[in-house]
Amino acid sequence: MNYRHAFHAGNFADCMKHVLFLWLLRALGRKEAGFLTLDTHAGIGHYDLSGPEATRTGEWQTGIGRLRDARGRRGVKLPDGIIDYLDMVDRLGLYPGSPALVEAVLRPQDRLIACELHPEDQAMLRRHFRANPQVAVHLRDGYEAIRAFLPPKERRGLVLIDPPYEKTDEFAALTQALREGYERFPGGVFAAWYPIKHRGPVRAFHTALAEAGIRDVVAAEVLLREPVDVDRLNGSGLLIVNPPWLFMTTAPSILQSLADILGDGEPGAGYRLTRVAGE
Repeated sequence: MNYRHAFHAGNFADCMKHVLFLWLLRALGRKEAGFLTLDTHAGIGHYDLSGPEATRTGEWQTGIGRLRDARGRRGVKLPDGIIDYLDMVDRLGLYPGSPALVEAVLRPQDRLIACELHPEDQAMLRRHFRANPQVAVHLRDGYEAIRAFLPPKERRGLVLIDPPYEKTDEFAALTQALREGYERFPGGVFAAWYPIKHRGPVRAFHTALAEAGIRDVVAAEVLLREPVDVDRLNGSGLLIVNPPWLFMTTAPSILQSLADILGDGEPGAGYRLTRVAGE
């Protein structure tokens, strides 16, 4: 409840997560049938990068700031997925959080359920979407929402789980949530963000998922440096259950470009795309 995403909006981890998330949304939209997006930790939807929180940390400058600079740099060719994301950010004005990205691509047959537990953030989110009947905003624990809203009536869906990692047992809670969500909605696409400080917790998380009986799981990661300093955010990961067609062939170029642009050339920088559980 102490976490406020406004301090970190637009940083390297946010950009990595949102580029892949938008790609997943586009992939589900290739079929005519409608789908539900469930955003379990939605935040406020839009962020002012000139506001006091973002200015205080300046994290966006080495995230969305670098991506924008790279787009205008001569000789730099960005993958379509990153260009699509940058065009979307420009079109929406204030830096978009995940609910804003979803709203921008909603078709008449699609829905968004956005959950936020912080009362002030939830109130802002509700005001933003008050005129959109396709969006429901709930003051609700994100993990509990997985039990409440799955499976969706559309039988198609994308679940984004993006907790703040304030608690020491967050990886365990995330593993349990993915297990429950998969049991309720085995055909759904789940995307779960996680921080990479050092390899131990991430390795244990992947092992726990592989042993949980969840099938078709991949992990996409961007590393700024070798993950050995437990006091630094050294990388960002997005775990995906049931990745859509073409993800495994499209993601490498996106991840490599993100690592090249957002990294500082430190040892161990790069990307990883690994299979955690087979199909």
